[in-house]
This record gives sequence, structure tokens and C-alpha cells, in this order.
Amino acid sequence: MAGSRSIEINILGRSYKVACSRDEESALIAAADYLDEKMREIRDSGKVIGAERIAIMAGLNLAHDLLTQGGGSLIEEARMRLTQCNVLLDTVLEEQDRLF
Repeated sequence: MAGSRSIEINILGRSYKVACSRDEESALIAAADYLDEKMREIRDSGKVIGAERIAIMAGLNLAHDLLTQGGGSLIEEARMRLTQCNVLLDTVLEEQDRLF
């Protein structure tokens, strides 16, 4: 990773060193804070015990949220835009082939 450096994040009271670029640092910290918040909510509910199980439940909850609350539509939108880009590229390349 170009220009990568190691930063320290904290999740459930444990420190982790993670490599990232300066450009990604604030996004990584925000993601770690968000994950920590979600894991604390699960832990504090008292229904799940153990950091590994809490992490799995948090991951499942976040994946579910992403796919059901707009993330799925974002993926579909990205697919449609890529398809449009491919059509445009094909058109431009066909025109270029005709010139030569």
C-alpha cells in the first residue's frame, strides 16, 4: 500500500494496529468506531458472550443492514452504471475501428 502507515484502533477495549494510507485514515477510524459501537450494543444486550461471537453477530447485522437498507440498491445501481459504461466504450471502440 503506497504511503501506508500503521495506526492504532480500539474495539471492545482491545487495541489493534492496522496499516492504511493517510488518505484512508479518517475513514478507517470512523469504521472502527462504528464497529466498536455496534459490538458494544450487542455485548451490552447480554444475549451474546465472547468477543468472537459478538464480532460475528455485528458482522451479520452490518451485512444485513447493507443489503436490506439501500446497500443492495447501491450495488444494483453500480452494476447498471458499469453496463452503461461498457456500452459506451463498445460504441466508441467501434467508431475508432471504422476510422482505421
